[in-house]
Amino acid sequence: MRLYNTLNRQVESFKPIDGKNVKLYTCGPTVYHYAHIGNLRNVVFNDTLRRILESSGYGVNHVMNITDVGHLVSDGDEGEDKLEKGATREGKTVWEVADYYIGAFNQHTGLLNVLPPTKTVRATNAIPAQIGMVQALLDKGFAYQTQQAIYFDISKLNDYGKLSRQKLSDKEIGVRSEVVVDKDKHHPQDFALWFFTVGHFADHQMRWDTPWGAGFPGWHLECSAIIHEHLGETIDIHTGGVDHIGTHHTNEIAQSEAAFGKPLAKYWLHNEFLHQDGGKMSKSGTETITLDEVIKRGYDPIALRLFFLQSHYRSQANFSWENLDAAQNRLKNYRMMADLRWQAIEDGDQLTYYDTYTANLKKTFENDLNTPMALETIGAISDDLDETILPENKDEFILFLKTIDELLGLQLLESDDITDEQENLIRQRNVVRSNKDWIKSDEFRAELEVQGIGLRDTDHGAVWYRI
Repeated sequence: MRLYNTLNRQVESFKPIDGKNVKLYTCGPTVYHYAHIGNLRNVVFNDTLRRILESSGYGVNHVMNITDVGHLVSDGDEGEDKLEKGATREGKTVWEVADYYIGAFNQHTGLLNVLPPTKTVRATNAIPAQIGMVQALLDKGFAYQTQQAIYFDISKLNDYGKLSRQKLSDKEIGVRSEVVVDKDKHHPQDFALWFFTVGHFADHQMRWDTPWGAGFPGWHLECSAIIHEHLGETIDIHTGGVDHIGTHHTNEIAQSEAAFGKPLAKYWLHNEFLHQDGGKMSKSGTETITLDEVIKRGYDPIALRLFFLQSHYRSQANFSWENLDAAQNRLKNYRMMADLRWQAIEDGDQLTYYDTYTANLKKTFENDLNTPMALETIGAISDDLDETILPENKDEFILFLKTIDELLGLQLLESDDITDEQENLIRQRNVVRSNKDWIKSDEFRAELEVQGIGLRDTDHGAVWYRI
């Protein structure tokens, strides 16, 4: 398998640290609002990566965090805590807001057929590990304390920024009127490990006692502490969106490698943005689209999953309802193809290549998760079936469909066979149609369509599919 490693800016052969066991960490949601479909593209990317790893024979220990404290509106150390902002917006406690949106996130990922992580860890359930990590950084001289916070001193780390390859002198410091700036910071890019509940954060609802004073953790700290506690010092793969490269993941690397003296991750994988009307989709946007809106408009959640898979994870994708229409139609065609397994010829004499298609499908995934090419492979067999109508070598065909479901999560094998009564209606229609009783034939067709069954008339007789 080959994967693009952001750290080295190249596609590399994947070699796990521990043989066939893979330690995977994915950045989870900040639960102050619904995840929008741009967030969900990242979730489907993570799920696709895990699926190909498991299909390739690896055991995957997948840990994901839930950010329920410490993520400020700037993604850095500026502004209001997003959970506090959500609580103010909804007139609830931060705990109530977090619980609600965790439930919504789990519901939405379930509808997208996303495999649940091996372990999900809320930041607020990892406070002791975070406090211990701050103390280690203080003891080693990588951190310092002011009245407002404890900061990581980036000047103490020679390779700070190696993931983004951005020079500190090139970074722009955003200045906004509502930002409270700590005058005692050594360097503007030093980042907070722990905020004290003083000044700007005096009324912060979430706070924990520490040897240095009451407060709450910074956003970057939680991921490093959770990784170390649940996966160890160096993991195989760390994923996230490209917007995490310059700040969040750069700071994770700095604090983890300073605290423990080991590389944080061997491979860093990042997915690109989902755009809408030419701009990046974000929770602050007025036209942000959630999965609930997609469903409300009559789309299958799996059609949204297929829409994501139509673009390579390292390519920007543009969302429109027209593009989602195309994905829904494509999903319908795939399901029509899958329904042919109930009508396959058991012992046909035609030469088939489903085993070859299955092997090719896996190879495309192993080439840096090339999902667009994988969909072309599926399209090729769909085109073949349009010519032959009914598949032969049923077992090979079902194995091919199973492989699609394992790798793409499209649930093609979820549907059942039609009922005996529906089969009888099709047989009766075949009889009247052979007698050229077109009126009666159309009546049978209409009766089946009411039950959600469509028909294609072929040289083999009527072939059914779900409408």
